[in-house]
Amino acid sequence: MNLTEEIRFEAVDGIAIVTIDRPQARNAINTGVIEGLRLAWQKLGSDDSLRVGILTGSGDKAFCAGMDLKQAAATQLRVPPRDMFPILGDGVKLDKPVIAAVNGVAYAGGFLFAQMCDLCVASDNAQFGITEAKVGRGMPWAAPLVHLLPQRVMMELLLTGAPMSAQRAYELGYVNAVVPLAQLRHKALEMAQAIAGNAPLTVKAARELVYLSTEMGRSAALRAAYPLFESVYLSEDAQEGPRAFAEKRAPRWTGR
Repeated sequence: MNLTEEIRFEAVDGIAIVTIDRPQARNAINTGVIEGLRLAWQKLGSDDSLRVGILTGSGDKAFCAGMDLKQAAATQLRVPPRDMFPILGDGVKLDKPVIAAVNGVAYAGGFLFAQMCDLCVASDNAQFGITEAKVGRGMPWAAPLVHLLPQRVMMELLLTGAPMSAQRAYELGYVNAVVPLAQLRHKALEMAQAIAGNAPLTVKAARELVYLSTEMGRSAALRAAYPLFESVYLSEDAQEGPRAFAEKRAPRWTGR
């Protein structure tokens, strides 16, 4: 289904596939993309049958080339409001994992969209660039990148505006897998299915564990982690998992 003219939403076996559909404009961000993504994250968050999201772009050249600069010029956009973009982990709170499936260039706001996802797979023709310095714009959203890349690599990206290949991003640990473009959807779905097949309460708490650990030192993170998983240990699923293993069958997760 189309949430807006620019955003397609597809549900496949508990997985939401969200596609930016402006291939003629390299999937650049306009008001329709912004509103459509906001609706997509709301739909993913509120539908209990959906366990994982995938964000990708239409076509074979661009995941997202960033802000539609023609629209920005026409509106004389100055300081973007903090909540202008539906950024996961900032303006949008979502407790389900999202995988970026990067099919081509991910520049500026497109880099942001890949960065905000929990996991990232990329086609071998993908490129990642923070190009704001080339057009005199800003990238305050890049602050969390220091947890994902070495400081000097981050500095290089921000100051030069030069793109980074998918292979280099993979070698630096920013990308989880690089595959031929024709295999990208399959790879993203394969990863999403592996997550969706796991106990949902454990997945939710494990995802939260990663993020709280980036905010705290070692000892504080350990203290916070134990109560984070207490409700997981006490859940029905915590009994169902070992029981299913003993009975040699697939577990039937209830999320309770």
